[in-house]
Amino acid sequence: MKKVAVLLANGFEDIEAIATVDILRRAGIKCDTVSIEGEYVQTAHNIIIKADEILGNNIEEYDMIVFPGGLRGAENLSKNEKVLEIVRKFNNMKDKYIAAICASPAMVLSAAGIQKEKYITSYPGEEYEQMLEKANYVDELVVVDGNLITSRGPATTFLFAYKLVDILGGDSEKLKEGMLWNMLEEEKEEGEI
Repeated sequence: MKKVAVLLANGFEDIEAIATVDILRRAGIKCDTVSIEGEYVQTAHNIIIKADEILGNNIEEYDMIVFPGGLRGAENLSKNEKVLEIVRKFNNMKDKYIAAICASPAMVLSAAGIQKEKYITSYPGEEYEQMLEKANYVDELVVVDGNLITSRGPATTFLFAYKLVDILGGDSEKLKEGMLWNMLEEEKEEGEI
């Protein structure tokens, strides 16, 4: 069974972390919330979450690490040297994935120095694009470049999480049907939304 660690720092974006964990778990993928600070972590919108794990030496047991955004959360992740070491290590390991959404592609991946010449998206804005000036910045909802998966922000979380399910060998189509995502797509095509 594939294992995913969603790294949490105080100020993380609620939807991006919790919805991603939910979708991965619905797909039967082992997904742990891993705090970089302590047992309890506060979201960007002041919800207290009890993490499944605290960041330790077992991180290499995971197949994928995920970094939710939220400006303060991404900043806290990007200033943690252990987190940056993990990003660099995963970037150089076979069959390991790095996923980041919102501010985290710009802040965390740039701080780790792995963005060079990679196709990456992030939360829109000049300040984020400047952080990714060495990358090939792409204005798309979800971007995959090798072992790196990036996305734009809260509204793209479902698309991001479904892509992670597919990359890890799950069946996002069955999941989309069960979660009624397919109905939204059909209504959009028919112009009802």
